Amino acid sequence: MSEQSSRPFSRRAVITTVAATAGAAAGGALVVNARGDEAPRPSGPERRIEPFHGAHQAGIATPQQRHALFVAFDLEDTDPVSGDRLSSERLAGNFRRLMERWTAVAERLTQGRLPGPMPGAGPQVPPDTGIADGLEPSRLTVTFGLGPDLFERVGRTDARPHRLEPLPAFRGDGLEDAWSGGELLIQICGEDLQVISRAFRALRSRAPGLARLRWTQQGFLGGFGDATPRNLFGHKDGTVNPRPEAFDAVVWADAAEEPAWFSGGTYLVFRKIRMDLPKWDTVTARVQDETIGRRRDNGAPLSGGHEFSTPDFGKKGPDGKPLIPADSHLALVRDVPMLRRSYNYDYGFQPGGAQDDDHEHDDGHDHGDGMPAHDESAHAAFDSGVLFCAYVRDPGEFVRAQNALAGADRLNAFIRHTGSAVFAIPPGAAPGEPVAAKLFPRT
Repeated sequence: MSEQSSRPFSRRAVITTVAATAGAAAGGALVVNARGDEAPRPSGPERRIEPFHGAHQAGIATPQQRHALFVAFDLEDTDPVSGDRLSSERLAGNFRRLMERWTAVAERLTQGRLPGPMPGAGPQVPPDTGIADGLEPSRLTVTFGLGPDLFERVGRTDARPHRLEPLPAFRGDGLEDAWSGGELLIQICGEDLQVISRAFRALRSRAPGLARLRWTQQGFLGGFGDATPRNLFGHKDGTVNPRPEAFDAVVWADAAEEPAWFSGGTYLVFRKIRMDLPKWDTVTARVQDETIGRRRDNGAPLSGGHEFSTPDFGKKGPDGKPLIPADSHLALVRDVPMLRRSYNYDYGFQPGGAQDDDHEHDDGHDHGDGMPAHDESAHAAFDSGVLFCAYVRDPGEFVRAQNALAGADRLNAFIRHTGSAVFAIPPGAAPGEPVAAKLFPRT
């Protein structure tokens, strides 16, 4: 990713500037109570309402919230009553019905309203769990994505975004089916986990008969405010996100090169990356910094300056070696355009967890002084790391970067990619229409 400026800037301000119109709209929003009445509500980051409608879906240019839940679904293959395999026409109808339901629920919940009636349920079945009663929306956003296999299943291969292809296998991957792939994605973000849980349950409860749950992953960030968030290695994560003037060119798909219905859309690359925290926590600070290519304390490149200084990859130290190692993470990912909107995850100790059998990515632990012997059992037993989320106009840019990283990155000694997926993120919806409605134009 390009680092072209030595001028400090607020990371949150980058996305806030892009989303200025949405933020202004939210500033004077009203909350709708259970009776349907509109009433003024206090302002503040925990109580803000993020706009749902617009040219782009919320949850992308939106200033990043502290919590996220990623949920993947697949369309059902068979009729729930007869058991017959569904035709592409039936699947297309189910997809449209599902997006109508999900869009209606998302629109209402993000605006502080009840989710609406449960389709097909009797009058005694409550439309909502009640677990968020009395809570504000807390900047809730719901973002929908479509996987590579969906378009053939619903009979619209001609409308598949041109750069939507399954991600290839990368050297060192240890992918697990339990959290990879998916035909449909829901990204739910907000400042309150209970509000997010309510949204997930409301959306999931509208899926039976139409789609089945494939996987879920939950992430978090600290309350860093305008500062760049830190990952579980303690390093800043997202320093080189695009500036406002470059944001559109980096994130939104090129309308001239994509199907017309996809104008205003983007792509999301999702990777679950397990960190070997027991190993990382016992290496020297020098090993850690040289692995990343930046100082942990302030995020500055090892060539000097501050967090947003342009790295000098030719600058050498007293020993004649580059201050930023050529195989550091920073050196290998430079000039790769993407919006990182990643989250930490920590599922903690997993008793009886599967052992990693393939350690092709581990090169014998010779990355510097202070490297201890590696405890494989500890690494396998802890499931902690980062839910890497990159919004890009072309997933091929990520593939190029990951191929370079897989072959040489020092960081490979401390990480393992265990989940992988890519989705086309449709443009935003206008009032009264479902997300991705233009995929099936009315005749």
